[in-house]
Amino acid sequence: MLLSLGHGYSARALARRLLADGWQVAGTTRSEDKARQMRAEGVTALPWTREAIAGALPKATHLLVSAAPDAGGDPALQLAGDLLSARAASLAWAGYLSTTGVYGDHQGGWVDETTPLTPSSRRGKARVAAESAWRATGLPLHIFRLAGIYGPGRGPFAKIRAGTAQRVIKPNQFFSRIHVEDIAEVLLTSIARPAPGTAYNVCDDQPAPPQDVLACAADMLGLPVPPEVPFETAEMSPMARAFYADSKKVSNRRIREDLGVALHYPDYRSGLAAILAAETAS
Repeated sequence: MLLSLGHGYSARALARRLLADGWQVAGTTRSEDKARQMRAEGVTALPWTREAIAGALPKATHLLVSAAPDAGGDPALQLAGDLLSARAASLAWAGYLSTTGVYGDHQGGWVDETTPLTPSSRRGKARVAAESAWRATGLPLHIFRLAGIYGPGRGPFAKIRAGTAQRVIKPNQFFSRIHVEDIAEVLLTSIARPAPGTAYNVCDDQPAPPQDVLACAADMLGLPVPPEVPFETAEMSPMARAFYADSKKVSNRRIREDLGVALHYPDYRSGLAAILAAETAS
């Protein structure tokens, strides 16, 4: 059984694949609406409580942690870190979903898993601290540093259709991305080929400026390409603006060569095309 702490967008994609293979999956949530959705998908929905986690752990052979750190640190470790550590010997695999934000800004240069962790943002620093705390638990831990996640229901098409998208231009700005189904593929492959202590960058083959992705999506829809707006004058939320503080190209060599993963969507063009095809078919 997989126990999923903080059962969100990426964990749901993995759960669909595992359930189809006959696994049991239990996941925590703080929302009753999400709990109903989880149950409809075949996942046992657990409240975010120490008691619920304690009850599920004896059945769990695998653990996935998706909950992000908050102002107080890692929420799962705060809630049940001692319980998890006590079960370390009985778990075959544990995965922690981190972020490529741990590398900080590299002015458009390449990073890989050997690059020092020099985060520039508060969120990135919190992730580095969380990675370190999870490594100290004694669990058979694998760290997955996710690039920008997109997939069904999470992409640029809605904003382009609504006419609210803008192509923010900042010179030498590169982001890496990953389709949610390829996150599931990497996790499944790691479960089949565990290597505790390893960190993996989870991203596609083609880092790209964000304005190029929006232009591609607009072309696919047959709509006008959104206007260019200089970064300095763009109207953006503080969180969106913070993402532009880091520019880097993230290497996925380790998932390709060490895990042998073949991405379903190795670049944003193929990923966007699949999302649009699914929307059209539904």
